[in-house]
Amino acid sequence: MTRQKVIITCAVTGSVHTPTMSPYLPVTPDEIAAEAIAAAEAGASILHLHARDPENGRPSADPALFMQFLPRIKQATDAVINISTGGSSLMALDDRLAAALRAEPEMCSLNMGSMNFGLYPALDRYTEWKHEWEPQLLEATRSSIFRNTFADIESILAQLGQGCGTRFEFECYDVGHLYTLAHFRDRGLVSGPLFIQFVFGVLGGIGADPENLTHMKRIADKLFGDSYRFSVLAAGRQQMPMITMAAAMGGNVRVGLEDSLMLGRGELAKSNADQVKRIRAVLEALSLEVATPIEARAMLGLKGSDKVAF
Repeated sequence: MTRQKVIITCAVTGSVHTPTMSPYLPVTPDEIAAEAIAAAEAGASILHLHARDPENGRPSADPALFMQFLPRIKQATDAVINISTGGSSLMALDDRLAAALRAEPEMCSLNMGSMNFGLYPALDRYTEWKHEWEPQLLEATRSSIFRNTFADIESILAQLGQGCGTRFEFECYDVGHLYTLAHFRDRGLVSGPLFIQFVFGVLGGIGADPENLTHMKRIADKLFGDSYRFSVLAAGRQQMPMITMAAAMGGNVRVGLEDSLMLGRGELAKSNADQVKRIRAVLEALSLEVATPIEARAMLGLKGSDKVAF
């Protein structure tokens, strides 16, 4: 059996980290576009994108902000653009979907359940903040949940999947999320090839332990057989070890400043492209080939960049 090439996803900015945590976190549309394009040039075939308020870096769901960088990225690179439907745990569902419904991208992320999503431990790492909203947002995750009910997921699948021809990066933060995905598969609301992102290391989800990766893979094999592909992201310092293990197990990988601000021990990543280059070097050292955007589209059954609305 021929080994499939490895898809590198780069999550450029996200909504987890704040400007105080790294001066390299892209905030403005110009910065997000430049970082995304450089990540694609370094080897990322999928770009996972959020937006931020350019004035203060706060996570934003404003479609107008997305439209300031989406066309520029599409013009400059052939990478698959993947828009978050997660946004931030403090956003309402309609807000989280607004940009994706406006853009009709090839891919969107889709969290497979409601969960605690604790970012508040980061409060202990800093004594001063660039913006007042940063500690407030982190503290709010102590008493809030990220909501994606069965009805929410049905709505996203209907509006984006059926309505826009968008396919999904199914983000599974725990084993139960795999069973939820199988439930929607059994109802005929999703179909293969499924692209499942195993998410490790978020407080409230499954821990970033090698044993958990092998367990998630074993359960996914049981539920989905050969009708899925998996990728791995891991928060913080476990990013590179866990995704290296994923690649060795036949999976795909995700890097980016959304997931980790670091390049190595005690070293901030100065760009998303730095992380892409690092994992690409690891993959090549393992004699694995990196998938191009064209190959990623074929592997995941995507509609093509000519069928998006930007």
